[in-house]
Amino acid sequence: MAQQEAIISGMAGRYASALFALAQEQRATDQVGADLDTFARLIDESPDFARFVRSPVFTAESQVKALTAILEGAGIRGPAANFIKLVASKRRLFAIRDMIGAYRALNDAAKGVARAEVTVAEPLAEHHRGALEDALKEVTGGKSVNVAFKADPSIIGGLIVRLGSRMVDASLKTKLNAIRMLMKEAG
Repeated sequence: MAQQEAIISGMAGRYASALFALAQEQRATDQVGADLDTFARLIDESPDFARFVRSPVFTAESQVKALTAILEGAGIRGPAANFIKLVASKRRLFAIRDMIGAYRALNDAAKGVARAEVTVAEPLAEHHRGALEDALKEVTGGKSVNVAFKADPSIIGGLIVRLGSRMVDASLKTKLNAIRMLMKEAG
């Protein structure tokens, strides 16, 4: 219960908590989560749409009208679509990313799932992915771990792991920067 209270603090948490309660009541937590993820992807993929979501210039009515068409086109219906339109009508669309994140956290906590993001220099072989997922599962005390892998050649080698609020940066780039700083101090 204390974990859930920590998640739902703040305005975004209150909105997410209300949506999560409704989704539980309708036995649609996974569908709502998938719809919210689709909406988040739309924001990520379009800088123009991201500006539209954040901009206070548009009226609530114009945002709701535009969102109705966008949500329909993206196949987002039901509680998630109604929620997004409600958020727009209340002039809170600027915080939708935080609301989606809080909803994910509530849904994950209810399922006993942890989320991790792993950044590597190049894609991992399947057996390395499995070993890393097993290690993360052990770190979380046996919880199921949803791991998102991302390749970023700029880290040169090693990996960066984010698990909840914890982060471990074992990238070669970070280690080289640390050595560079030590050499500057010594010189």
